[in-house]
Amino acid sequence: MPDSSEYYMSRALELARRAEGRTAPNPPVGALIVRNGQVVGEGFHPAAGAPHAEIFALRQAGEAARGSDLYVTLEPCSHQGRTGPCAEAVIAAGIGRVFVGVQDPNPQVSGRGLALLRAAGIEVVCGVLAAECRRLIAPFARHILSGMPYTVYKTAMTLDGKTATAAGDSRWISADSSRREVHRLRNRVEAIMVGIETVLHDDPLLTTRLPEGGRDPLRVIVDSRLRMPDSAAMLHQASAAATLIATTAAADSAARRRLEAAGAELLVLPDLAGRVSLPELWKELGRRQVQTLLLEGGATLAAAALQSGLIDRMMVFVAPKLIGGTSDYGIFRGAGCARLVDAPALEDLRLQRFDDDILICGEVVRCLPD
Repeated sequence: MPDSSEYYMSRALELARRAEGRTAPNPPVGALIVRNGQVVGEGFHPAAGAPHAEIFALRQAGEAARGSDLYVTLEPCSHQGRTGPCAEAVIAAGIGRVFVGVQDPNPQVSGRGLALLRAAGIEVVCGVLAAECRRLIAPFARHILSGMPYTVYKTAMTLDGKTATAAGDSRWISADSSRREVHRLRNRVEAIMVGIETVLHDDPLLTTRLPEGGRDPLRVIVDSRLRMPDSAAMLHQASAAATLIATTAAADSAARRRLEAAGAELLVLPDLAGRVSLPELWKELGRRQVQTLLLEGGATLAAAALQSGLIDRMMVFVAPKLIGGTSDYGIFRGAGCARLVDAPALEDLRLQRFDDDILICGEVVRCLPD
């Protein structure tokens, strides 16, 4: 694979990331048209219902597209949706070669767009920077294949694995720059989730606070017995984001009326051992077009999500601090695995530095049944 193909695909990835978290139920896609080593057209898909990345790039290139190379992070679509098939537009424009990051996981498309291009005599190279392109569309792939959101569990701990002191003090384990990165992450997701213990302990706003502004995601509170007070800060803070409280039929009806009067939406779901069924909650969020869900705590909710196979990515900020002692505060709570061989593993590990903190990211390997 020539180095130039990876260089241009990396530029297409940069374009796609401009709309990351804004395209649901579609994936973020970037496209670049290159003629004789010069970029003559570029584009990205900004939102569902808007033209796709290839169309923006073709419009900008005009007649210069004929005989040129197209670099696109995802296979051009071949079906008629709210917009026309991109593969046909690429063929009509006279593109000479197409470099593709990854094949579309959508069963409606998968491989069909590539077949259309090849049938028209266009040379197609698939798999350029495939790992990066696959990571970019992971939320779309999870949603389109399972109907559930792609879930990122973000947490912070000290070097000795503690999330709080023995007295419960957790502010602030991570550095300022780490917390700014969390707000950038919130700006790219459709929903953010915490358990009721986090609400009672921290009274969080769960908003995006960036100097340049940002979007507040849907706030999801898992509260099986409706212990959330109607005085909670998030219910009284001006925000375009809604607050959705997932509970069970056993919840007190008076508490339900009180919270609805305070502006929350109540979602009554089946229970598992007296607690909200997380798989049912994830399915409901998927129906609401939540592609990416940011899980921020607490440890009991995170452990239940992990045990249910619902966590897709771990993001752990590790601070160079030592709390020491036998504090019970960790990133997961409960019994956990009895055997190390059963412990979920991470792959595609990435490390990033934020001041003195180290961010460890990895994809949770899904175990297939025997």
